[in-house]
Amino acid sequence: MNVILVGGGNTGSHLARILLEEKHTVRLIEERPALLEKLRQELPPEVVIAGDGASPALLEQAGARTANVLAAVTGSDDTNLVIASLARFEFSVPRIIGRVNNPKNAWLFTPEMGVDVALNQADILAHLVAEEMSLGDMMTLMKLRRGEYSLIEEKVHPTCLVVGKKLKEITLPKECTITAIIRAHQLIIPHGETQLLPTDEVLALVHQNQLREFAALLAPQTPITR
Repeated sequence: MNVILVGGGNTGSHLARILLEEKHTVRLIEERPALLEKLRQELPPEVVIAGDGASPALLEQAGARTANVLAAVTGSDDTNLVIASLARFEFSVPRIIGRVNNPKNAWLFTPEMGVDVALNQADILAHLVAEEMSLGDMMTLMKLRRGEYSLIEEKVHPTCLVVGKKLKEITLPKECTITAIIRAHQLIIPHGETQLLPTDEVLALVHQNQLREFAALLAPQTPITR
């Protein structure tokens, strides 16, 4: 996959490292001299492009006409919107992500402005805090279908209802599937005979309305006292 990132701050540089580790082709555009020096020390030389990411000529140089994804993650909402519009209407990039720095500007980051996905960090943090408060140790990794489904991660508690059971023996919520299990730092693709062991980390795709029901299966059970 060919990815263009515009903005070499913490967000852009971190994304670049992750994408490179996953063997994607990445071009990172940044114009601030101090950041450029740092980026060139951290990333392969062909990745970093110096200049204004809102320049059509520079976007073309970075490969915008063949890019699969462009992420505008600068610290300026105005700049991110200009870049998104250029990517969509000048270069027809299929997937465009725009970073929202000021939550008051979130309403501008729409498909009509060229943005497919708006990264509103304040909104993401607020949702994460709310989910952590209501769902205990469950961590939301990704939202799908406009938040209708969540890819979540949660540990199997040693006293939970399903510990030691095979997946085929567990009645999961109707719109829920266990997609992977991490055990002793190894990724396991589960099947019906796979047992859930204490401290397994379960990755599951769950409908928003059934998160609590699924969480209850993996949560600790209160001992019955006589």
